[in-house]
Amino acid sequence: MTKGRKLATASFATLALLACLSSTGNAAQCGSGPAGFEAWKQQFAEEARAKGIGASAVSALMGTNYASATIAADRGQRSFSLSLDQFLAKRGASTIVARGRALKQSQGALFASIQQRYGVPPGPLIAIWGMETGFGSQRGNQNMLSSIATLAYDCRRPEYFTDQLYAALKLIDRGVLSGATRGSMHGEIGQTQFLPKTILEYGTGNLDNAAGALNSTANFLKAHGWRAGAGYQPGEANFAAIEAWNAASVYQRAIALMGRQIDGGE
Repeated sequence: MTKGRKLATASFATLALLACLSSTGNAAQCGSGPAGFEAWKQQFAEEARAKGIGASAVSALMGTNYASATIAADRGQRSFSLSLDQFLAKRGASTIVARGRALKQSQGALFASIQQRYGVPPGPLIAIWGMETGFGSQRGNQNMLSSIATLAYDCRRPEYFTDQLYAALKLIDRGVLSGATRGSMHGEIGQTQFLPKTILEYGTGNLDNAAGALNSTANFLKAHGWRAGAGYQPGEANFAAIEAWNAASVYQRAIALMGRQIDGGE
């Protein structure tokens, strides 16, 4: 998903300064490089214990490493500044639509049950599935907890990822995730790329399973105002739910367009 998850960026230096200035009291202090990460973990672990996070999750946190690849990816999200046509070409939209149409037919019973339960037609779900992971084939191989801990420590947007880190620790406490769980660069996991807080709020099953991931995605869209039978193109009622899934305008328009093509429109 995520990447609604990925907020529009102002100057990194400005954001880092504001984030660090906003840190008060005994809150763990953000940083802009690996040097302070170990000390930050110690401090964050104390805060987590005080908030009721269990020993297994705290132990997993202490086993994390500073994820340099995650920071590099976070600083280099250039595809969201492309034009719609450029974005569609870069993301392989024609391939997603062609395979998506085939999956709509071969897994018709699954999509019919999802639409009956949540009101979401196959097109946008399949478009998200294809866009996020190539229909489950590219789910990432980064350590989920290290990625999220690094982003919670980093001064760029620590508040957003601190919420995600606490959610991840809660899921580890519950046995849903572990310190070894693998995901994408920002810690997204599963076939449609859920961040931990989204799993807590909208997950309905095993996200590594197509049915679990697609049902969870439909549940997210319904919770964000999706209305059965309403349109989902820009300006139509359900487009706001797609906007909630991902903050990037070009991504939103791509999902709406590919979804329409998968569902049989031009």
